[in-house]
Amino acid sequence: MSWKAAGSSSESQNNRFGFFDLLKKPIEIYVFIDPLCPECWSLEPYLKKLTIEYGRFFTIRPIISGKLSSFQVNSKKTEQLKKNWDKTATRTGMCCDGDVWLENPVSSPLMTSLAIKAAELQGKKSGVRFLRKVQEYVFLNKQDISDESVLIDCAKKCCLDIEEFERDLHSDTAKRALQCDLKLTQEMDVDAIPTIVLFNESEEDAGLKITGLYSYEVYVKVLKEMLRNNPDAAAKPSLEDFLTHYSFVANREVAVVYDWSEQQARKELKKLVLKQKVREVPVKYGSFWEYAGS
Repeated sequence: MSWKAAGSSSESQNNRFGFFDLLKKPIEIYVFIDPLCPECWSLEPYLKKLTIEYGRFFTIRPIISGKLSSFQVNSKKTEQLKKNWDKTATRTGMCCDGDVWLENPVSSPLMTSLAIKAAELQGKKSGVRFLRKVQEYVFLNKQDISDESVLIDCAKKCCLDIEEFERDLHSDTAKRALQCDLKLTQEMDVDAIPTIVLFNESEEDAGLKITGLYSYEVYVKVLKEMLRNNPDAAAKPSLEDFLTHYSFVANREVAVVYDWSEQQARKELKKLVLKQKVREVPVKYGSFWEYAGS
């Protein structure tokens, strides 16, 4: 992890961001990820918490990175991938079922990445929803997310315009968008994922780069260095409001966002199950929770 030195902040700086400053949000965060990277998947709880507590200061821009050539599937390689995924799931608490590499291996990461760029052509929020959905499909449901029928199913679940998605999936526009991501990866010397790079639009200095997976406090520290400020965290929403917004979340995500143990998160979520607000979805490692509505 590396970052430039930042000046010290004073209490008077707490109020230096006015209403119009926050409308345009001073910080842009580039998140370099690979949809098949379990470490990137494990970053999700921290990004959610950072967005809830300090999202008024920044926008997030996912950048597709990683190795996009087709996998040469063989038993030795798939067995190693399975072990890596299962080990990461056990260590981070974010389920990623390595059995997919034995039962339904992903053959073309390039197709997955093009699909994400095709979804982004329908808007930033559509792209983010689609990225999350393909991650759920591969890490939890063991689906081959390079299969076009699976990608179309993900698009349907995200309420995308399917005709437009299918057209864009094979378009030069999606290919150019992906090439832009890969060029940006190279220009910013990103050689490992996940990597986060933060930029302050009002500063001419280089951005701050964090390579790898760290504790939540590290991301807050770097954000405050970029702001040259020490703002307070925003109040957290109620658990039900959190579930309403995100619809489908890991027990680990709830625990991180609310500063609870995994056991406490489960206990609180079970209360919503009893009220028929939430449905538990068991997975290989732990549980996810799906909002069931009012």
